[in-house]
Amino acid sequence: MTDRGHIIVAGAGPVGAVAALAAAQRGFRVTLVERNAEIDHAPRAATFHPSTLELIDEIGVIDEFVSVGLVCRYFDFWDKTTETLVARMDHDNLRDDTKFPYVVQTEQHKLVRIVLDRLEKMSDVDVRLGWSIDTISQDADRVTVSISSGDETEVLTGDWLFGCDGGRSTVRKALGIEFDGYTWPERFAVLTTSYDFGTEMGCATRSYFADPDQWVNLFKVAGDDLRGRWRVVFAARPDQTDEEALGDEHAERVMTAIHPDDRPRELLHRNIYNVHQRVAAQFRRGRVLLAGDAAHVNNPIGGLGLNCGVHDALELVRTLDTAPSLLDRYERRRRTINIEFVQQQTVDNKKRLEEKDPEVRKARLDRLTEISADQQLQRQFLRRTSLLDSVVRANEID
Repeated sequence: MTDRGHIIVAGAGPVGAVAALAAAQRGFRVTLVERNAEIDHAPRAATFHPSTLELIDEIGVIDEFVSVGLVCRYFDFWDKTTETLVARMDHDNLRDDTKFPYVVQTEQHKLVRIVLDRLEKMSDVDVRLGWSIDTISQDADRVTVSISSGDETEVLTGDWLFGCDGGRSTVRKALGIEFDGYTWPERFAVLTTSYDFGTEMGCATRSYFADPDQWVNLFKVAGDDLRGRWRVVFAARPDQTDEEALGDEHAERVMTAIHPDDRPRELLHRNIYNVHQRVAAQFRRGRVLLAGDAAHVNNPIGGLGLNCGVHDALELVRTLDTAPSLLDRYERRRRTINIEFVQQQTVDNKKRLEEKDPEVRKARLDRLTEISADQQLQRQFLRRTSLLDSVVRANEID
């Protein structure tokens, strides 16, 4: 394999791992630097849309990826206040638009593991787990990064640095790039349970419950044992403590409001976190480029953040592979797409679920019913929510 230059990738989450593999497959020498010594198995993003499955197929791991997840054709919108199904959307309406007319519910750490296994077998790839980036400098020809692991330090010199190191990105902060946007006043809580909502109430494996007092997102993931478990996502009140929001009593109240059941429901994991809508002021500074959460963060309703990050990774590598003189276009495309699609769509998704004005709320839910009853309207709706339209839009930006 011809060495076409050295790319240093900061962050071995799904975006950094995919970027590293895509770059190595194109003949670049790659060093992947990750501060954690082990892959993070905490429940995080798990919905992979059709447009992203196309990219996972491009890097050659789609079969293995699908085998450890759940293929999901449908998703639901419910009115939780009346316990009624408002709309069921069918991804099969995209069968003429994509090779993958469905989503795959697969925990993100599984994609990371699959990709790292491939990278560790490649001769021109150096995977550094448990190493932190300390300083970054660059000139017109190269970028220099100092890294450390315990008492050990090293200096890496590369042609490019990809900052894929998450919302608290060391790379972005080292460059002094502003992270414009805001933080929602409420935190999002996640309960993971072995209770099978799908069997008990007939909901789709991705279901959204609108309620002006307590909306809920409900979706199923495969789990490491492939036996399945359900995640219950809801907004904690700003005045609630973490202990109160995640405690047994409140957890059961949230789940009972979705579907009452006198039987005990085992909780496998609980988490609560702050939620942001932010986009970096720049995605490129010289030979350093940002991708994924380092460049943009959003609320998780609709599962778009991780997907957009994987799109960033492939756009970045393709550009460097075929037309490095057009790297400024990477910023124009990906920053625009995130603002026009991901930020706008995720904010709208949240507003749809939490709407309090009765007339506006009814109009929003009625519109979903109208869309679900018309195959062409569904296709238009799904093209946007699955980011297929964002791919078309990105290609229009020179």
